[in-house]
Amino acid sequence: MNQLDQLSQLQTQALDELAAAQDEQALEAWRIKWLGRKGLVPAAVKRIGSLPREERAAYGKAVNQLKQAVQAAFEARKQALSEAKLEAELKAEAIDVTLPGRRPQVGRMHPISRTLRQIYEVFAYMGFQIYTARDVETDEYNFQLLNFPKGHPAREMQDTFHTTVPDVILRTHTSPGQIRVMRERHPEPIRVILPGKCYRYEQVTARAEMMFYQVEGLAVGRNITFADLKGTLHAFAEQVFGEGRKLRFRTSHFPFTEPSAEVDIDCILCGGKGCRVCKYTGWLEILGCGMVHPNVLRNGGYDPDEFTGYAFGMGPERVAMLLYGIDDIRYFYANDARVLPQL
Repeated sequence: MNQLDQLSQLQTQALDELAAAQDEQALEAWRIKWLGRKGLVPAAVKRIGSLPREERAAYGKAVNQLKQAVQAAFEARKQALSEAKLEAELKAEAIDVTLPGRRPQVGRMHPISRTLRQIYEVFAYMGFQIYTARDVETDEYNFQLLNFPKGHPAREMQDTFHTTVPDVILRTHTSPGQIRVMRERHPEPIRVILPGKCYRYEQVTARAEMMFYQVEGLAVGRNITFADLKGTLHAFAEQVFGEGRKLRFRTSHFPFTEPSAEVDIDCILCGGKGCRVCKYTGWLEILGCGMVHPNVLRNGGYDPDEFTGYAFGMGPERVAMLLYGIDDIRYFYANDARVLPQL
């Protein structure tokens, strides 16, 4: 058998083995055997140098045709196996259009936003308007005009975030809005709520956050009494938490109200038996309140000899904890997707 016949036989053998390769692993083994650096086709090409001069031209032409044919067959087989693999994957992952669709996950209202809207609705029914005050306040409005003169010990109860501008701070409560609304609406009677965020530099616990919401309430007019305040808060508690709720008024002190009180509600989480949220007392503080101090009325432009008023401030987070049975305030702002949808 001469050299050219051997090349023809080599090509036939290569193509037969290539057709038998059914996966990428077998194809790679074939490539190494036939087209690799030490493969059979490169070995046939190197044999040119050992042939007599008169045979080299014909052999060189034939071996070059062999190399091109085998290389082209390899590329075609590689493409065919790749397409077959892709088709198999598509069939395996095919969508069965007869199956029921999957409901897409959608957003929902945050429980604090929902609680705030419920509070707005209750007080709107009682004739209160919403007044939006600013988050960044001056020391004068946040403290001084509310009967907190500089150096007053009660300032220590509200750890304050100060800015780089002297006497400009993040408000520690929504109460400075009382002065602003009184000065804007003087001498008309007032019945407003002032919702918004407050900021205090304090430790985050199960009951307290460094950023939290408050809803301030203010009513100013003639002949307003503490009984009006109690009636308003009792109506609020029954509207939000249900009829038959128990309220407890405890004597307290706030510089901007006199007399002052703190209001507790029987703990819904434990039914009054005691838990870590209510500190095992059966009661949970929901707000502070009192009659507007004469100095604050005067700073707002109202004559305390003719006008009286009451004020209260509540934390919607505390209200939401009772409504949704949450025993840790940090859940509301952790943005944990496992928790929020449950609320």
